[in-house]
Amino acid sequence: MGGSAGRADAAGHGGALALARRLVRIDTRGGGERPAADLVADVLDDAGFDVRVDEPLPGRANVIARFGPETPRIPVTFTGHLDTVPAEESGWSFDPMSGEVRDGRLLGRGGSDMKAGVACQVEAAVRAARERPGDTAVQLVFTFGEETGCDGAALIDAASLTPTDLLLVAEPTGNRLVLGHKGTLWLKVNAHGISAHGSRPELGRNALAALAGAASRIHAYRGWPVSPAYGPATVNVGTFHAGTQPNLVPDRAEMRLDVRTIPGFGSDDAVAEITRLSGEDVDIERLVDLPGVATDPADVTGVMELLVPGSSTRPPEYATYFTDASVLTGKLGAPAVIVYGPGDPEQAHVTDETCSVAAIAESAAALHHLLRAWDDSLVRTPHR
Repeated sequence: MGGSAGRADAAGHGGALALARRLVRIDTRGGGERPAADLVADVLDDAGFDVRVDEPLPGRANVIARFGPETPRIPVTFTGHLDTVPAEESGWSFDPMSGEVRDGRLLGRGGSDMKAGVACQVEAAVRAARERPGDTAVQLVFTFGEETGCDGAALIDAASLTPTDLLLVAEPTGNRLVLGHKGTLWLKVNAHGISAHGSRPELGRNALAALAGAASRIHAYRGWPVSPAYGPATVNVGTFHAGTQPNLVPDRAEMRLDVRTIPGFGSDDAVAEITRLSGEDVDIERLVDLPGVATDPADVTGVMELLVPGSSTRPPEYATYFTDASVLTGKLGAPAVIVYGPGDPEQAHVTDETCSVAAIAESAAALHHLLRAWDDSLVRTPHR
């Protein structure tokens, strides 16, 4: 990372790696985040943070922690999720819960997405609070169920959060700065038919065939709009379910779509176009509807230079995936958002997931440097 690594000794951030290894060894594949929440909560509590752990669903917990001087200041807010996507052990060359370090890489599910990022945020916050307790103002929000639609973030009461000007999300970016992402829309499309005996299909109306035609039209469509900054809107046919046995005409069929929206083409536009492509005899249900996130680089130039010197002179990057920022920004007073974490984007959700140990040290050092230099004047806030 050049300059920022020089200003803060990256080698001094071994605590981030140690915490990341412990987090990877906790199985949070698709749920069960409470032990991981308790681990980060204990670390922060021992460092003098005001910590709250909420468990709105059995075994699933969010963590909200704050540290600040007696004179209130607007804090930086760090956020990350504690859940991971599933990992089928039979397909891996090592234990998905390994937490081992080999050849400069942290091994295990969540290493890149995004337990290493969470560990870097905790380490940076704890170190800054220890070194400059009178000047450090930071809030940490760790969630469950992000991978399935920001479930944990949606259940956080806005009254439990302190408004902020800057939200840093620890998704895997390879320590590059990403200033927003597309919106996400998950749809359930249902087709309805009439059941009949398989030997007399003319007496029924086949919902499977009707929906299969809709799926083919949606998959083949090439008219989705394109944003100069965000790239194209995309639609993926992710699941398809119909029928119970071969000798019955299926009277119901369901498919689920993943839609990524862009500025100028929101969720209402997407639903209208998918309805047109699907044809008659279908109904559409919204399962997840998350707005996109966009930060003007001119609003965060100072922050960008603190984290990655020289980054403000390069074209801004925007991601295709969603993050908890879609939900949290509305509860935090519409802060600027930067997505920044040590994980490798190419390692997210893959078999044999790993993360660079050097990137973990670099990220923890940069975040620590930001907290040491933090002043709310670093962010331009036209919304306030």
